[in-house]
Amino acid sequence: MTGPSGLTPISLNGSITPIAPAGGDGYQAGACNIGPWEIRRRRAFSVASFAVAAVLLVLLVVADAPQVARLLVFLPLWGGMFSWLQARRRFCAGYAVGRVSNFGDGVASTKAVTDAAAHREDLKAVARMTRDSFLLALIPAAIVVLLPL
Repeated sequence: MTGPSGLTPISLNGSITPIAPAGGDGYQAGACNIGPWEIRRRRAFSVASFAVAAVLLVLLVVADAPQVARLLVFLPLWGGMFSWLQARRRFCAGYAVGRVSNFGDGVASTKAVTDAAAHREDLKAVARMTRDSFLLALIPAAIVVLLPL
């Protein structure tokens, strides 16, 4: 299978990582709907979310909050994992739900996704990403709750 650029996508862990052509629209239903500018935004948000989780954990430990209260770090961890996966998979959940893609250098360069079958594939990808990010965030959240800090 080849992508719109004529290049073969790279398969990692059974999933397809599409290769977007330089300067073109690399939209692939359920697989790729954002370009480099949007990917940078999602990476930055994930780093900020992980920092919030770390600061929150420190505050909870310093305040001698009950161990179960440390579960609060799950929320910023989940947001960070979700954004990290969006950057990693080159796929924005919000854009998928909103039926758009963006491979330009700003929000103004979004393009509509009008194909109903493509939209269904996008929504399936959102569901997978939601599940994956939840499970990935749950692991460190459970660890910080169980650790005797």
